[in-house]
Amino acid sequence: MRMMDIIVIGGGHAGIEAALAAARTNNKTMMICGNFSRVGNMPCNPSIGGPAKGIVVREIDALGGEMAKNTDKTFLQMKMLNTSKGPAVRALRAQADKIDYPKRMQKVISEQVNLCVREGLVNDLVLEEGHIRGVVMEDGTIIHAKIVIVCTGTFLSSKILIGDSVTKSGPDGEKTNYGLSETLKRIGFRLIRLKTGTPPRIDTQTIDFSKTVVQPGDRIPLSFSFFTKQEELTPFECQLPCYLTYTTEQTKTIIAENLHRSSMYSGVVEGIGVRYCPSIEDKFVRFSDKERHQVFLEPESIHLNETYLQGFSTSMPKEVQERMVQSLPGLESAKIVRYAYAIEYDAIDPLELLPTLETKKIKGLYFAGQVNGTSGYEEAACQGLMAAINANLALKNKEPFILRRDEAYIGVLIDDLVTKGVRDPYRLLTSRAEFRLLLRHDNADARLIQYGKAFGLIDEDKYQAYMEKRTIIDRVKEDVKTIKIMPTKEVNEYLESINTASLKDSTTAFELMKRPEVGYADILRILKTTDVFPQDAIDLIDTEVKYQGYIDKAYKEAAKMRQMEERKIPVDIDYDKIHNLASEAKDKLKKVRPLTLSQAGRISGVNPSDLSILLVYLEGRKR
Repeated sequence: MRMMDIIVIGGGHAGIEAALAAARTNNKTMMICGNFSRVGNMPCNPSIGGPAKGIVVREIDALGGEMAKNTDKTFLQMKMLNTSKGPAVRALRAQADKIDYPKRMQKVISEQVNLCVREGLVNDLVLEEGHIRGVVMEDGTIIHAKIVIVCTGTFLSSKILIGDSVTKSGPDGEKTNYGLSETLKRIGFRLIRLKTGTPPRIDTQTIDFSKTVVQPGDRIPLSFSFFTKQEELTPFECQLPCYLTYTTEQTKTIIAENLHRSSMYSGVVEGIGVRYCPSIEDKFVRFSDKERHQVFLEPESIHLNETYLQGFSTSMPKEVQERMVQSLPGLESAKIVRYAYAIEYDAIDPLELLPTLETKKIKGLYFAGQVNGTSGYEEAACQGLMAAINANLALKNKEPFILRRDEAYIGVLIDDLVTKGVRDPYRLLTSRAEFRLLLRHDNADARLIQYGKAFGLIDEDKYQAYMEKRTIIDRVKEDVKTIKIMPTKEVNEYLESINTASLKDSTTAFELMKRPEVGYADILRILKTTDVFPQDAIDLIDTEVKYQGYIDKAYKEAAKMRQMEERKIPVDIDYDKIHNLASEAKDKLKKVRPLTLSQAGRISGVNPSDLSILLVYLEGRKR
């Protein structure tokens, strides 16, 4: 078989973005997956986005990835979260169609130039003098490649757990991979054992929705991709609602009486579960003071008669699951179509990775997605994209691409992984980002599209469309500083109608827009202008005007951090030779091997005094 430039192992959300980006940057690429009909599968919740995660999807789009476009084409419901809060925490969330989402992804992959697909499991890696040279398939076939990106998700030595039942299987009954797991151990990689879970799926026709609270999507057109046209979106009238119900005292009693039968509490589970997305039994144990917990009823597909119970993950035995489900209001007669389960799997310790997601041990071997200890489709997808971008740059002997923490949530995610490691599956949260006011939903294109274009993942037409939008926004921001609003009777009546104080003296539109109640749309009404602006442009103008002082302050803080990022640490540094460095700091620095002084400062156990000693040593070495 001919030599491939890049092999991507896995067809989940990381594997998809890795394979597409590798092929789109003119590399001969092969995706190896167990079953092509399962590529893009959503074994857990068929939703995309949410707090922080929704911003990541927009960042993927700005860099030229596929997830945002695919979601816009296949969603059942779309809504903006946290609209009553500040712009730093607003994010889109879509309920995706579990059948249509992977089907469209498979079509995109099939039509992608430079990309071929092979079904099967990778059993071993071909190595030569510390470099990757290819893979060995389960049937013994060797496929040579310059770079390999491992995107195996939760499929390494995985087990399905229901009560005391343990089945060697991947998600949704797919085949698990033991060979690659053993290979990684043999090479000397540190593997960790993690656990995640999924709730039961219910026959939709057996639910009494009159006992639940309807949760519709938003009426205004919303999209993840900056390039999706409004007419391409599912109109509000055709979107499906979700519903909300709650656990009851009966639910709590059933769980308490059967807690010892849960895989989590019976001793069957070895791995560490997701801290921020616990099972329902774990919620009752950890939050015993809470009387009830939310359970969202979410449609899986227009092609399926199934409803997903968001917030009701469990590993209880099947008969206990039935009683638990039927204790929920509206689900007294519910029939379970597919039972909930926990899944346990091997992941690589992300401290084994460089910020490029290349391994420190093997040149040309990259890891991306849930195999790196993360949870969530969005976290996986962005890692696949970043691994492929860096693989392409490595093949072309160019500088690596590492996003800073003030540039993107993707930068926060990867830096957290390779600097701090993980104990439980990592979930991205807005609270993890120091500069979240800079990392907003509305400005992902401004932050990242120039990179997407530079890598050849954003074409000229899309880039010019962005530049035109940005030119309009910058012009408007300058115009509002000079436009005078006079305290006329008509103006004051309008201001009072939107519950803001009337004017006594003339003011600029810019100053008026600093009021919480006044937006650029109001200025347009006051001026009686016929100009038409896209809603996303209006929203961005409002944010940049209202929060300008805070945004400027955040940029100054980010600039200080960049100075630390510019202080590089040589890769060959011997920390044992640095006198007065604390023992814990030495151990952590040797394990992580940070590339910059700033990264060193984010390592748990490395204190400011250790940084000062390290800085003095680096200055002396420089002289």
